[in-house]
Amino acid sequence: MKLVRYGAAGREKPGIIGEDGKIRDLSRVVKDIDGAMLASGGLAKIKKLNLARMKPVSGKPRLGPCMGNVRNFVAIGLNYSDHAAEAGLAVPKEPVIFWKHTSSICGPNDDTIVPKESLKLDWEIELGIVIGKRARYLDKAKAKDAIAGYFLANDVSERNFQIERSGGQWGKGKSCETFGPIGPWFVTKDEMKNPQTLNMWLDVNGEPRQRGNTKTMVFDCEFIVWYCSQMFVLEPGDIIITGTPPGVGLGMKPPQFLKAGDVVTLGIDGLGEQKQKIVAFKK
Repeated sequence: MKLVRYGAAGREKPGIIGEDGKIRDLSRVVKDIDGAMLASGGLAKIKKLNLARMKPVSGKPRLGPCMGNVRNFVAIGLNYSDHAAEAGLAVPKEPVIFWKHTSSICGPNDDTIVPKESLKLDWEIELGIVIGKRARYLDKAKAKDAIAGYFLANDVSERNFQIERSGGQWGKGKSCETFGPIGPWFVTKDEMKNPQTLNMWLDVNGEPRQRGNTKTMVFDCEFIVWYCSQMFVLEPGDIIITGTPPGVGLGMKPPQFLKAGDVVTLGIDGLGEQKQKIVAFKK
């Protein structure tokens, strides 16, 4: 199933994408696509629907973040061996974990706002994981059971905030407003045969930047979920983004960064595409 949230920001409705690529409204079935829905068995209810009998939503509504009411937005750093090499850093022996503030979450095609005092605005295509049930000290063999599905994300980053501003963690360069576009949809794991063989691409103004495949992840999705569960409790609706392949602006020679007017497009096999216009900050 491809589950979406559509409509005006802050007033999104739950929906599902039919075989014709059109949205069907799920408001009469579930209140939202979120952790509460997952915890209460909402996926089973949705799976029983006959989409052919449901009228498509008219027009082309805005797509919101594919998960609502996210409580924990976890991120994994330096998780692609080729990206670590690009950055001139050693491959981590254990996953590097940081958090993005949930206020950074936005729709997949919403504008990216250049933060005040920004100098080095960068892009990072990533595979995201949706947690489907409580995960606490999981056995490795049970990690897959805690995964509800996957999504496309852009881990938008301000490298000056992240690296050069003294006395802080990565999160302050990762959590600005609009730095967390997720979606267009959340694909349930039954439709994803192998999340470790997915092609990934990202372009800036139509020019290729990132090209990669999830097969070069240092720690795969199941390991990441297992590992996180040893450190903290994951709840339904929590999301984890799993690192980026090479081709980020910071790694270019010379480095290149985003500016107002640029357009970023990105996609992952089976998880759809995103498009963000970079816009100047306005009060």
